[in-house]
Amino acid sequence: MNSHELFTNTPPRKLFFFAALPGAVSMLASALYQLFDGMFVGQFLGSTPFAALNLAMPFVIINFALADLIGVGSSVPISIHLGRHEDNEASNYFTCASILIVLAGVVVGAAIYAAAPMMIALMGAEGEFASLAVSYLRVYGLCSPVTTIVFAVDNFLRICGKTRGSMFLNIFMSVLSVALEAFFLLVLRLGIAGAALGTCLGMAVTAVVAYIPFFRGRMLLRFRRPRFSRAMIRKIVTSGAPNFLNNIAGRITSILMNVLLVRLGGEIAVSIYGVLMYVEGFIQPLLYGMCDSLQPAVGYNWGARAFPRVKAIEKCCFAAAVVISLLSALVINCIPEAIARVFMEDVSASVIADTAFALRLFSLTYLTRWFSFATQSFMLAIERAGAATLISLSTALIFPLLLIAALWPLGLTGLWLNFAGTSVLAGILAAFVMLRLKRDWKALTAARPAAFKETA
Repeated sequence: MNSHELFTNTPPRKLFFFAALPGAVSMLASALYQLFDGMFVGQFLGSTPFAALNLAMPFVIINFALADLIGVGSSVPISIHLGRHEDNEASNYFTCASILIVLAGVVVGAAIYAAAPMMIALMGAEGEFASLAVSYLRVYGLCSPVTTIVFAVDNFLRICGKTRGSMFLNIFMSVLSVALEAFFLLVLRLGIAGAALGTCLGMAVTAVVAYIPFFRGRMLLRFRRPRFSRAMIRKIVTSGAPNFLNNIAGRITSILMNVLLVRLGGEIAVSIYGVLMYVEGFIQPLLYGMCDSLQPAVGYNWGARAFPRVKAIEKCCFAAAVVISLLSALVINCIPEAIARVFMEDVSASVIADTAFALRLFSLTYLTRWFSFATQSFMLAIERAGAATLISLSTALIFPLLLIAALWPLGLTGLWLNFAGTSVLAGILAAFVMLRLKRDWKALTAARPAAFKETA
């Protein structure tokens, strides 16, 4: 089934199960390498390497942020151009975006490699703790030109209607990365640098495999002679800004949190925070993969002015986000000790108890997180980048910083409560954004093509 037929004729509920569920599984599979990365380092190398990994991780994610800006930013106009049957223009965006991501990987990777010792030192880390974090981070910097593109090509595959292909490709990446990391850690004994190298090689191989059908001209999007323009780059930056700013702002918050954690509780506090981040790294891909997989369909129908169909698709998205979030909150709250022991082996019972306490507070986040997350994705898909950026920045930076100050007297407990408080404030902001959109909805639906027939 090609993307034109999939996005136009498939009933919204069927489209959800065809695109969103594989998309959620796909993103979860692509995130599992991070989960196993933490598990392997924590179980096989010990608590200090695990803390070092978590100290370096915000910078690793920043390494991917610029590529994500280009990948997501190009996906929105690509989908809209396809909805208008402007296939050549869509392919030009695809070609130029692929080139820009590789160039960005070279520049950002070199900068991270050179600045790694300084960045880790500024966070207050010393000795072996700092040395391990620098080693882990530098591997990602070296491999950046051949790894960062892997997440963008995943978007391109889904735009071409290859949702199942994207899912299987991400499963392949996770299995390969885990296998390589286990080999480098357990057989070659390469330490924390081997953990990073295994993941990077898995990403690089997956990126090459993913691009093969595009190079062969078997996809809706095709490589063509690139035509760069200021308008095109401005459109990419504008459309990708919410995700990019969310990544950057979120990493700034994580870096600040790590600085405070080092001073308030040392390596143990950083490790507890790392456990929370790994749990989030399991849940968020489900939400992101589901919403992100529907963005091409929403953008396509928005470009085709099929507004009632857009509304029907988004109803499915919001409903599924509620289910995933509430189930996540329930599971985290019920088995926090078991979750803590997955990542922590050589620690005392009191550390496990402290981690379980932090996890229970963290679980409250998902009572409301679903609403702002789905709203941000919706705003991005319909080219309301300003609203999406506002939600993104507020969730990732503004609200957390305000709550750090407000909850500071509670110490570490205040830091653990930061996540749930941010989620509540973001939900209130998202409600205002949706109310503003609702005022325009009647006018938008009245402008739909006469030939359109709403599919329930």
